[in-house]
Amino acid sequence: MFYKFLTFFYYLRAKYGLRFSSRAQLERYQQKQLKRILRYMKNHSPFYHTKNLSDKDLSSWPCMDKRVLMTHFDELNTANIPLEQAQHVARQAETTRDFTPKIGKYSVGLSSGTSGIRGVFLISPREQVQWSGTILAKMLPHSIFCKQKIAFFLRADNNLYESVKSRIIQFKFFDLKKPFEQHISTLQIFRPDILVAPPMVLYLLAQAQEQGKLHISPIKIISVADVLYDDVKQYISRIFKQKIHQIYQATEGLIACTCAHGHLHLNEELMLVQQKCLDKNSGRFIPILTDFNRTTQPIIRYELNDMLTLSSKPCPCGNPSLVIERIEGRCDDVLYAPGNPLRPVFPDFIVRLVLQYLPFVGNFQFRQISLTNAQLALPVDVKCPPELLTQLKQILPIQIDVAEYRPATNLTRKQKRVVREFSV
Repeated sequence: MFYKFLTFFYYLRAKYGLRFSSRAQLERYQQKQLKRILRYMKNHSPFYHTKNLSDKDLSSWPCMDKRVLMTHFDELNTANIPLEQAQHVARQAETTRDFTPKIGKYSVGLSSGTSGIRGVFLISPREQVQWSGTILAKMLPHSIFCKQKIAFFLRADNNLYESVKSRIIQFKFFDLKKPFEQHISTLQIFRPDILVAPPMVLYLLAQAQEQGKLHISPIKIISVADVLYDDVKQYISRIFKQKIHQIYQATEGLIACTCAHGHLHLNEELMLVQQKCLDKNSGRFIPILTDFNRTTQPIIRYELNDMLTLSSKPCPCGNPSLVIERIEGRCDDVLYAPGNPLRPVFPDFIVRLVLQYLPFVGNFQFRQISLTNAQLALPVDVKCPPELLTQLKQILPIQIDVAEYRPATNLTRKQKRVVREFSV
């Protein structure tokens, strides 16, 4: 019962308390939270306790990524849980599809591993209810006291997601490892008010709806766990007649959510997001996170492997947090044109060019196989315009062949449109 009240507290705090009238007010709040979490970690995390660090100077703290986090997992976490034990519990859950086991009071989970390393994350009960209250405040279309049914399609369930359940909020997990056709009939019976899924799953559900195999009327649709491309977004929106929202969530935290206008705001009241610039002209950057609330497994100066693009337009909702125009994908997906030095080609250039010539292509994939060869895979009934190949070769001056696109059968994997298959 205590945690139910605490969830409600964090719901009210996120919905009504953490509102800022200006950027300056938000930044003052961030500095207070930053000092608090740095001081806590100096005293409680063995990894930081032994170092000479200042709680007033974030730049004195070491940078981190997933490899460092996993290498120093035992010393970093404040729960005294060894990596081997956490991995065993998390892998067992993925094998049995039973995601309820914990280590003591701590929930354990695994990342998808798309960055090349499968990260393990630990969540305490307080962090769990704080996440629950915050996500409900940000994403529920109605008050927390209104009955609402949430359908959640993901690679894996865990205690974090299950914690949003209550007598009023019905939550149903749809396991993407199970046959997709089975989900259609179950979803038809459940009839969700809120539909949460990766964009490719939303696309397939929209196709089923268009073909008359599915008849649901969600009042809110939320894309998660993968890049939401504009054409996919527009198709899903047209079929379900709803604005498509996004949650940018990683094992490192709840990074961004859309507002009522559908604009993706960084959750800067929850974390400091520093920017590692990739391209000044376009606003592309890699986010470096310092989470104010993760006390079990610290996220301090943590560099993601994602590329984001800032929006240059202010949002009419009044939230002074920065707006992300789009999430472009992993840094590993940047293509390279031959030269000395190699010239980077960002995935967004390729996607936009293909859609310029083939706006209704649906699924496709561009793969750079080597520094001299690439392949554009299109559906069997789609012909590649010669002008498209010419334009692609101007951006990426290498051999580009056209192949048949084979739809993905494993929906648990991220559905990348642009892939680089070699290291640089």
